Amino acid sequence: MTNTQHTLPAGLRIYAIGDIHGRLDLLKQLMERIDAEAKPVGITVKKIFLGDYIDRGVQSKQVLDYLMQLANNETGAQKPDFLLGNHEQVMRELVKHSELKLLQDWMRFGGRETLMSYGIRPAMLATAANLNTMLGDFLEKFPKAHNDYVGSMQTSVTYGDYFFCHAGARYGVALHEQTEQDLVWIRRDFLANTKPFEKMIVHGHTISEVAELLPHRINVDTGAYATGCLTAIGLEGTDKWLVQTGR
Repeated sequence: MTNTQHTLPAGLRIYAIGDIHGRLDLLKQLMERIDAEAKPVGITVKKIFLGDYIDRGVQSKQVLDYLMQLANNETGAQKPDFLLGNHEQVMRELVKHSELKLLQDWMRFGGRETLMSYGIRPAMLATAANLNTMLGDFLEKFPKAHNDYVGSMQTSVTYGDYFFCHAGARYGVALHEQTEQDLVWIRRDFLANTKPFEKMIVHGHTISEVAELLPHRINVDTGAYATGCLTAIGLEGTDKWLVQTGR
């Protein structure tokens, strides 16, 4: 089925927030802007976080603390949805399997900053001894509450004509049959596709200079950790609008 006029159920407003990557300052600014928007009586407002809360930015632990508190403050239909990003998946697997090679790989694409946010000083040389020490320190300092929180993250959610995930979806596979690996990692095959899916795909993962509002997908990853622009898309009925920091 294709739908050129994507819509949400009556009485529901959604804000889908792109990749945060350890920028607590931008996250707080964006939440203030979202909360300041006028909300008609009888509207349920739901926030959907599209993953990649950690790495690259220096306040990764603090971002997780903030999001967990946000989850505790909202109840019922307004409780936020937290989707798994590829960076959270790597951290989850590191805690689960304690593999030094995975730690080394993680540090190359942002894990170094996350370790620092937990009070760990990464070694300059990635020797086996240094990696063992860092891994032990991280496993000791990584709170069980954070591990449980990351472990509870969903890979996708659907509301109305919209399908929300971190990275995208594989064309030709039903949305309810997508794999976790594709939902949190896919890039080239998804971006190269121009055909419509069953629903409009709302995602992050791939940095774009400006948010992309295309006929078949919406990308809200504007590289916040480097650009200072953290983006959310607001959806209500058939309306779409952007809420951003730094612009």
